[in-house]
Amino acid sequence: MANVRDIRRRIRSVKNTRQITKAMKMVSAAKLRRAQERALASRAYAHMLANVLASTVSRAELVNPTTGEPWNPLLAIRPEKNVLLVLVTGDRGLAGAFNSNVLKAALRFLDHFKDKNIDIVAVGRKGRDFLRRRYPVGKAGEERKGQVQVIGEHLNLLAKVDYEAVSEIADHIAKAYRDERIDSVYLIFNEFKSVISQRLIAQRILPVQELGRREVALTEEFELGDRQRMAEAARTAGVSLKEPEPTEFEKEATKFATAPADYIYEQSPEELFAGLLPRYVAFQIFEGMLESVAAEHAARMTAMDSASNNANDVIDSLTLTMNRARQAAITKEIIEIVSGAAAL
Repeated sequence: MANVRDIRRRIRSVKNTRQITKAMKMVSAAKLRRAQERALASRAYAHMLANVLASTVSRAELVNPTTGEPWNPLLAIRPEKNVLLVLVTGDRGLAGAFNSNVLKAALRFLDHFKDKNIDIVAVGRKGRDFLRRRYPVGKAGEERKGQVQVIGEHLNLLAKVDYEAVSEIADHIAKAYRDERIDSVYLIFNEFKSVISQRLIAQRILPVQELGRREVALTEEFELGDRQRMAEAARTAGVSLKEPEPTEFEKEATKFATAPADYIYEQSPEELFAGLLPRYVAFQIFEGMLESVAAEHAARMTAMDSASNNANDVIDSLTLTMNRARQAAITKEIIEIVSGAAAL
């Protein structure tokens, strides 16, 4: 059995670790609130953009009557032979099973499309490192290096998700789709509505078909135990568990596409779709990244809460061990004194 001094040193070390994990939990809780607010602020624009597109689709022909082709290449549906996957993970660890769950979902996606050629764009260091260990690194437009290859990476983008940077990524993806180098685009990320309402999904981004609604190819719900741990961590950190209510602007945006008024558009359908569809695709990816950031902070807050609770358990166990060691030392000294007295 270790002596009392060593046990006290270990208790002091665990207490220092607990202070760090508690501080990290509160930092993640504060970042989670900001990430939620930013994701919520983007939804009003996303809803209005989707509704404007839905209104345009309902009042304009999608196909050119002369050529029989869609007005915009992003509406064209082709057999899926070449698939592009955008995988969104974190850049840092200490977030529990957040990154590993996303990577497992990616492996299931690859298994589901195992007969296709798949190019992967990794957003986040964890996903990049994982994929590079398993698949070759190629380049878009060049000779393939394998059925599955990594063709792009974007690191530290989630530290502060910038729409301009995301729009640039979306433009490259849209160009590849227009040039028919790829036949579909999927985005794997952690959909976030609230701390206890989130799921892993593979959302189809291209071709554009269902406006205003996520086209989910694969999904995975969190287990009850995981949601309970998240809820407990959120309660102790003062984070709301409720999904934010739609704002007045979002409610008005919802009415736009269903309004009985007949809108007259000055531009031709081709010009309208050319301006709106790339922006719609970019905002789908932008929303996915914002929600993934919020989900990562929620996962890190939960992981640090669990670490603090485990530290408490370790401290209690070490304190009990220390008391036993101290009692054993006292008992030994008493026995030695009594034995010495008896020998006189």
